[in-house]
Amino acid sequence: MKHIFEKGSRTEAPTLVLFHGTGGTERDLLPLGKRISPESSILSLRGNVLENGMPRFFRRLAEGVFDEEDLIFRTKEVNDFLDEAASTYGFDRGNLVAVGYSNGANIAGSLLFHYKQALKGAILHHPMVPRRGIPIPDLSGTPIFIGAGSNDPICSAGETEELQALLSGAGASVKVHWERFGHQLTSTEVDAAAAWFQKESQLDAE
Repeated sequence: MKHIFEKGSRTEAPTLVLFHGTGGTERDLLPLGKRISPESSILSLRGNVLENGMPRFFRRLAEGVFDEEDLIFRTKEVNDFLDEAASTYGFDRGNLVAVGYSNGANIAGSLLFHYKQALKGAILHHPMVPRRGIPIPDLSGTPIFIGAGSNDPICSAGETEELQALLSGAGASVKVHWERFGHQLTSTEVDAAAAWFQKESQLDAE
């Protein structure tokens, strides 16, 4: 997978894995990663699927309708790549926190739904429910931040609440931050995610 790896100043800090939204690249969320955890190493990925020339992490049949077969395949592809990257770059595979927006948040959510201990935590900006009707791995103690828009035309408030319930039901500790905006990623939402991450990091250190 096309990617960027930047080594951080604190090797014990979680490595952030960045997943862009539709039409983005591996450079899009680098400033976001630095804002959330300036000392962390960063692994930023580019999706391997193209939709009308726009990079994505998996195919969709229509807006809001996922190609489930491709989603399953691409989720395994990402999970396998994280294994390889940990070996290549020497970071702790068990200490990864995903940061994803829109399509990127959905692939990160899919990792949580399909692979136990794929991620230590996640910051999901405007995610949807990746799949329904499947058993979710035990997520006990996994901290997850969800940024949502109460007027989001792509990801409804009900969808956010359903995802929160599914993740919480699997044992995750879920924090939902609501904005009164649509699908865009606002600076106040990023600030809330950064504050949440710092608080979680302090709890880990205690």
